[in-house]
Amino acid sequence: MDATPATTVETPSGKASGDENFPVGSFLLPKRLRPQVAAFYAYARAIDDIADNPDLAAEDKVARLDGFDRALTGETDDPAFDKAIHVREMLGGTGNIIRHCRDLIIAFKRDATKLRYDEWDDLMDYCIHSAAPVGRFLLDLHDCPESAYPAADALCNALQVINHLQDCGDDRRTLDRVYLPQEWMGEFGATVEDLDSNALNPGLRRVINRCLDHTEALLAQSRALPRQLPSRRLAMESAAIQRLAERLCRRLRREDPLASRVELGKPAFLWFACLGVLRSWFGR
Repeated sequence: MDATPATTVETPSGKASGDENFPVGSFLLPKRLRPQVAAFYAYARAIDDIADNPDLAAEDKVARLDGFDRALTGETDDPAFDKAIHVREMLGGTGNIIRHCRDLIIAFKRDATKLRYDEWDDLMDYCIHSAAPVGRFLLDLHDCPESAYPAADALCNALQVINHLQDCGDDRRTLDRVYLPQEWMGEFGATVEDLDSNALNPGLRRVINRCLDHTEALLAQSRALPRQLPSRRLAMESAAIQRLAERLCRRLRREDPLASRVELGKPAFLWFACLGVLRSWFGR
């Protein structure tokens, strides 16, 4: 891809950390690490926006993402990929950070080219590249042991699935992208076209409930994470996110994500985050 101004490579969606379901670089994290977290988030946001842009062809998305990958490895210093260059310069010598950044590119290139997921394991393979690198980045940034990776992966993968369930209608309508396992949709008599409706039918409801069964199993695994982290602040952050995820799972069982977005309002968000922090504080 030829060198072009950054504005023609990135396709900003306008989303920022405050628009995310879960805390990004919150006050719970050490102040000295927040610039690194912000740089990582800006990079991840830029490549995610490219993958999710409905106006770009798949090959164009892949070409742009390849440019970010080359910037991460030092093959280019084209300012069009300045967010990747910034991450490389700020964090390139920090453990596995560049590998985690490149894993995100693998996932987002898959988003550009893959519209269906056959089974749960297929979806989990996507999540281990799209979600788990975020948790691993935070662990490495806080000098946590890699033995905490499995619990962190479980939490991050659960968060990714929750987001897929929240956005299942929008993903289908805007990108023709369906993360619900096709195997389960066939088993319960649901079709991709059912996602175009403004309400779940019984088949889709059963598919979502099975996804939630598996997501709750991931969250059961991730409850051990705060106890595995030497950083009290990161432990509190993970406990808050755990609590929010558990609450959203319960909401998704009761509510219809095709009828309206299932999310926590700010008071509820703060309440359940605080409960998670308290659980971590007194549980250590």
